[in-house]
Amino acid sequence: MKHLLILAARSAWNRRLTLGMTLVAVTLSVTLLLGVERIRHDAREGFSHSVSGTDLIVGASTSHVQLMLYAVFRIGEATNNMRWQSYLDLKLNPAVAWAVPLSLGDSHRGFPVLGTNASYFDHFRYGDDRALGFKEGQPFKGVFDAVLGADVADQLGYKLGDRIVLTHGIGGIGGLEHADKPFVVTGILAPTGTPVDRTVHVSLEAISAIHLDWQGGAPLPGFSIPQQFVQKFDLTPKDITAVLVGLKSRIGVFKMQRYVADYAGEPLLAVLPGAALSQLWQVIGTVEQALLAVATMVVVVGLAGLVAVVLASLNERRRELAILRSVGARPVDVFVLLILEGLFITLLGCILGVALLAGASAVIGPWVQTRYGIGVAPRLISPDELRLLAAVIGAGLMSSLVPGYRAYRLSLADGLTPRL
Repeated sequence: MKHLLILAARSAWNRRLTLGMTLVAVTLSVTLLLGVERIRHDAREGFSHSVSGTDLIVGASTSHVQLMLYAVFRIGEATNNMRWQSYLDLKLNPAVAWAVPLSLGDSHRGFPVLGTNASYFDHFRYGDDRALGFKEGQPFKGVFDAVLGADVADQLGYKLGDRIVLTHGIGGIGGLEHADKPFVVTGILAPTGTPVDRTVHVSLEAISAIHLDWQGGAPLPGFSIPQQFVQKFDLTPKDITAVLVGLKSRIGVFKMQRYVADYAGEPLLAVLPGAALSQLWQVIGTVEQALLAVATMVVVVGLAGLVAVVLASLNERRRELAILRSVGARPVDVFVLLILEGLFITLLGCILGVALLAGASAVIGPWVQTRYGIGVAPRLISPDELRLLAAVIGAGLMSSLVPGYRAYRLSLADGLTPRL
């Protein structure tokens, strides 16, 4: 077997240009297959770790998935807000340990703005029940203080003391800025790998203040309230987007859900984060499978190219195979030789594909995290990825049987036919 391995390696080296192009195709297809699996896995991990320790998410009546998407992941917009009084009633419920109000709808240079209060920094958890930490500065105290997520500060180059201007709405449309009421950066949060990194945090009073002289989504013509006078007004919000709720005992979570569903003040919805995520995976599961199927077909095409190249070269290699027969090689040795060549190309393609994926993760991982909130970092191969690699190697082995059997037949025929 050892001499066949050496022969297979030398034969492949003699045809390095042709097989090199096939190796590139196999490498890229393996990289794509593993990349799709890794992004799928990391996206699920990122979503599931974006919030922890929260028993319920309460908002205006809508779908479970939509409420989860805009309240936690800052994706989409709320169809309706819930009244401030509803939040106060919920907070005073004896079963509630804490309640964190959230107000969304504004943005800053493409990043969402979240209005909340100081309890957000005390009770919000992510990952493995990890609390938010500050890289620099401190939580907001004044009305026009702002705390930036790590990605906001890094991408826009902000530091403590810088002034920023918020934009009305999430589209970043020019001309709708709250330019008369700038904010001062007082804190920058440590990286979390969650949507928090891409969020500008301000107080609920700030959200009310910047909209004092606005009506119907536009500034009132000929009327403006200077920044220094806003505190003379009542800045208590009239409504908010959602509430993160922590209960004193998780045993009562379903009872609290019923309380919210039966709330007489307005139609509300209480969502269990885990249940909402399960529904989300059901929604996007078909897309995941479709992407994985496309990546699998690319691998199949790459292996088909390997078979085609080896088959096309068999006629040119008949002299080489005849020489091997003349020095004592059996037809089965020729069969094994061709299988080893195909398996060698497949194995090398898998190794290079893993290395290319690691390099791509290191290069574009930070960009993917900033743009899409998915933490893609170089790491060891996961069990699921190992199974995919084993499937590719098995498919490569099966594919190599075709040229191997063809070479076996040619070798047998040439061995039985005298050459003049």
